[in-house]
Parts: sequence; C-alpha cells; structure tokens
Amino acid sequence: MKVVRTDDSVGMVLGHDITEIVPGEFKGVAFKKGHVIQEEDIKRLLRIGKEHIYIFELKENELHEDEAALALGNLICGRGVHFSTPPREGKINILPDYKGLLKISRDVLDDVNELGDICLATIHGNRTINEGELIGGCRVIPLKINKTKIEDIEKIIVEKGKIFEVKKFKALKSAIIVTGSEVYKGRITDKFGPVVERKLLEFGAEVFYKTIVPDDSDIIKETILKCKEMGAELIVVTGGMSVDPDDKTPGAIKSTGADIVSYGSPVLPGAMLLFAYLGGIPVFGLPGCVMFSATTAFDILLPRVMAGEIIVKRDITRMGYGGQCLKCQVCTFPNCHFGKY
Repeated sequence: MKVVRTDDSVGMVLGHDITEIVPGEFKGVAFKKGHVIQEEDIKRLLRIGKEHIYIFELKENELHEDEAALALGNLICGRGVHFSTPPREGKINILPDYKGLLKISRDVLDDVNELGDICLATIHGNRTINEGELIGGCRVIPLKINKTKIEDIEKIIVEKGKIFEVKKFKALKSAIIVTGSEVYKGRITDKFGPVVERKLLEFGAEVFYKTIVPDDSDIIKETILKCKEMGAELIVVTGGMSVDPDDKTPGAIKSTGADIVSYGSPVLPGAMLLFAYLGGIPVFGLPGCVMFSATTAFDILLPRVMAGEIIVKRDITRMGYGGQCLKCQVCTFPNCHFGKY
C-alpha cells in the first residue's frame, strides 16, 4: 500500500476501512477496504478528516475483486441469465431473465471452483426457475486476483460452454386422455384430468383436447392416434398403469407404434410412470399417484419436456438419486431435494 492525497485518489482502491462518526447519529464504517473511490466520495472523505489515505496498488497483471466479478459474470452467464451489478465486495448474484428450465453445467462449475480464489455456489438445475429467483452467487475471495485466473476460466468456458442457461417453456399443444371405465360410465367423477390440466397450464401449454375413454385397449389406441392427427405436440394419458387385468394403458400406448423410452421410473411416488415418443411427440402414461400426490416423477420430467428437451432412458434412470419424496407437511418443491440428480 502507499499513501496518496485524497483529492488524487479517484479510481484507486482503498486499502483499509474508514470509520465515520456523526455525534449522536452514527458511528460505523463509511468506506470498506477494497472500495474503488469515486468522484462523489471525495467530499465525504475530506469531511471525515481524511486528506490522505492508503490505497492498494494493483499490478498490471492484477484485477480488483469487483472488476474480476464483472468479468466472471460475463463469462459464466448464458442465455436467459444475468448477474447483479454493481458487484459488492467482489460478489455478484446470478438471476434468471424469465421463467423457464434452469440448466447448470456441473462439470464447468466444478472446474471453475477447483481453480481457487473463486467461490461459485448454485441451487440445483433441471428445475423450474421463476423470474427474480436466486440461481446462485459468485464471490472473488481475495481483494485482488491475478488476471491469469480469469483467463483460465475463459478457456474452460470456450471449450465446454457457459455454466448457466434458462430455457423458455414452449406452449405445447396438449391433449389429455383420461382412462377408466368407472369414470367413463359416470360411476365416479373425473378428478385426474383437472390435476393434469392445471400442471400443464403452469407451463403455458395449450390444452386443446380433453376426453374420457373406457379401459379398452383399442379405444385408447385410436384416441391417442386421433390426438396425433389433430396436431398434438404433447399427449398425456392418465390411469390404468398398473399390472391389473383391467389396466390397458401401457399396452395401448405401445400398440400405437410409440417408442417406449421407459415404463417405470426409480421415483417414489411415480414408479409406474411411462414415457414414450410417438413420431417425435412426447407421450406420458401417468399412474394414479399423480392425482393425489403433490409431487411425483411427472413433476420432475414435465419441465424438461415443456422446454423441448429430448428425454432418453438414462435421464429417467438417473432420477433415482433424489427420487424419494418425503411427503413434507408443507411442500416446498422444487426448493427441496426431490428430483435433484
């Protein structure tokens, strides 16, 4: 550090905390160590009685923590993501531009944290994030950092891509087929369809077709194919997913020629969920638990489908890690462990 005249200190980095005392009103830190002195700070510093101050001298190959934080934010934030400005004590917050599917590259995140001198903390990805919610925070730990550290991060980003992205949800043209002879014949009221429709509408889906059909394989098959012909971009078939003789849904979906990605998922509740593609159109077969459980395997997969991601078998088998819902008295999903893998 070196001593400079306060009048000559604009743009320099303060090397120590400066305390201000206003009798009967205030006593505390007026300027913190590391603060970059602005033109408007000079009068206050002189009023406090500081005509000379200690400042940090940054070498040519060094960055102040705030300058480094800005560089980091520009490097790590991808589409649909921004960071808070100005940085405060080398820290920025990572925030979404809009509601969507949050994607976080775990490999790049780990690579950056392994470099040292930088702390990057996040929530889990592959979940719905709303505009304004906190994704994470990035902090430059020392007051100044070597420029080569930022250059190393830039090389990682160029090679592997940005850490953060938010994918917009698509207003998929959606069809809901409720199966069950007891519902079709009016013995009980359909409570499954409204639950599914509400979940789809949360993502901006256009539910253009809803129907109730009996437990008849041929009728279920023909109704699914009809939805495809009508231009459905997502087909959800509810009920009839167990191994009971009256449950025809899995076989009916398969008989349409759909490519079954998985019948069954390592998630509780939601173990009997079926997911398939019919000519590129995602098709769900939903077990009864979706009707009465707050969160199931359906709630884990649906955001990814609504964001247009292609689901493969491995995506579903990996759901076992974090796939046990604890059925908390107050559900905080997705702000909990469930479905975080």
